[in-house]
Amino acid sequence: MLLRNLCGQDEDISVADVHPEAGKLVSPDALTNVPRLVTAYFAGKPDVADPAQRVAFGTSGHRGTSFKNTFNEGHILATTQAICDYRKEKGLTGPLFIGIDTHALAEPALVSAVEVFAANGVDIMIDKDGGYTPTPVISHAILTYNKGRTSGLADGVVVTPSHNPPEDGGYKYNPPHGGPADTDVTGVVEKRANAYLADGLRGVARMDYAKAKKSGNVHAYDFTTPYVADLGNVVDLDLVKSAGINIGIDPLGGAAVHYWHPIIERYGLKATVVNEAIDPTFRFMTVDWDGKIRMDCSSPYAMASLIAMRDRFDVAFANDTDADRHGIVTRTGGLMNPNHYLATAISYLFAHRPNWGKDAAIGKTVVSSSIIDRVAEKLGRKLVETPVGFKWFVDGLVSGGFGFGGEESAGASFLRRDGTVWTTDKDGVILGLLAAEIMAKTGRDPSQLFGDLTAELGVPHYARIDVAATTPQKNILKSVTPEQLGIRDLAGDPVRSTLSKAPGNGQPFGGIKVETDFGWFAARPSGTEDVYKIYAESFRSTEHLRRIQDEAQAGLKKVFGA
Repeated sequence: MLLRNLCGQDEDISVADVHPEAGKLVSPDALTNVPRLVTAYFAGKPDVADPAQRVAFGTSGHRGTSFKNTFNEGHILATTQAICDYRKEKGLTGPLFIGIDTHALAEPALVSAVEVFAANGVDIMIDKDGGYTPTPVISHAILTYNKGRTSGLADGVVVTPSHNPPEDGGYKYNPPHGGPADTDVTGVVEKRANAYLADGLRGVARMDYAKAKKSGNVHAYDFTTPYVADLGNVVDLDLVKSAGINIGIDPLGGAAVHYWHPIIERYGLKATVVNEAIDPTFRFMTVDWDGKIRMDCSSPYAMASLIAMRDRFDVAFANDTDADRHGIVTRTGGLMNPNHYLATAISYLFAHRPNWGKDAAIGKTVVSSSIIDRVAEKLGRKLVETPVGFKWFVDGLVSGGFGFGGEESAGASFLRRDGTVWTTDKDGVILGLLAAEIMAKTGRDPSQLFGDLTAELGVPHYARIDVAATTPQKNILKSVTPEQLGIRDLAGDPVRSTLSKAPGNGQPFGGIKVETDFGWFAARPSGTEDVYKIYAESFRSTEHLRRIQDEAQAGLKKVFGA
């Protein structure tokens, strides 16, 4: 069993199996060989008979590495053609905005995608300077273009594996609503892409890259200016400027790196970008808990460098490689737990956004902290609890029905100050800037405000553990019912509810959740590893949390027949 103590956790739980180099600069001999990685992208051919080498869309698109034949040219050519087919079937004739992050496989994948999109006559918008484009900027561009339109709608692609290691690549599609594609879309794209792979890419239209660039379908686009100019409509940056908040920013070598100086200059912020390096090996990173490089801004190990600078700034923050996640560092508390910051942000926003609708709800996932439930109750706001995945917040953000949607994995977005939609994908840029607004408005940092919340609402003790599981056990867990689990008391408290469907929308979340008045656990199988995940929380103590975890595992063993 491996215990992962989630970012900034303030409880006294030991972390098993932490690599001795965790939190230290990566050793040169551990760096990815980028030439070999790129060569493998073009040379490797996926074996469709191997399920691991097929196109597979998870919650954030298709991911893999060319070293394992799970992300290479064939995957991108086939997936791009499948997206073109989908667009044609749905009558999508507007431009497609495409952005990349700074992973080494992003640019080769962009070339492959451009060749296919252009050959299919799709008008694609790429960064005018050949630079990098954060995920939220693509979402913002789609929504801005589509506003007021009923036809000729735009959509987008982001080439990113998020915070994954340097050898990984990722490819995700955002339809006209601007957010992550739902399974009704990704299922079609995935099936069609794998059919193309199985048929040796027959039917995939492709044009030489040089010809594609001259075809009239590839357009240079200024992503930076409209996004930066609009930021003041979602975060009160004039207030941040007037208060003189001293901000530290670490892009972690990601796609937001060239956005920060335009933001700082336009709004007159007192801010320092502490690291402006772009290097596909990410040699400037401190390694994560397992010795791997991850640009995970919710990990205290990956964030060690910025945490060490916390006394230099009033507040500091980082983003992951495609800037859809945030990590908040304060002088008083260091790196905040994502759940803690979400609760703090929600509490602040709903008290300081008078133009948001009175019925605007709070969206959270089933595995996010119940401190958010208590904040929502205090605010008198409706709480909508969904399965894991930001796609569940899209409709609510578009309509203004959600003021805020957030995930426990440090991803969130919220409405503009006037109550209209900002992005329908996660935006780590605005969550970082919000931390500065909070301090400018209240005179206290987010860690201090979270302390106020816990003094009133109770202290949450939250952690996740990964438990080894076979494929049959994982399949059982996906469909287990409350009756099969049959837990009536949990860690000394009567069970209030046992759920296999998210209470906010009635959708199954592929696992089980058991709640009492003082704690809960949720168990879900991993989609990529031979483990299942137990998320658990106690409002009593760390000892009570351990008891919840132990009883959760014991109950699941009975279901597995172990």
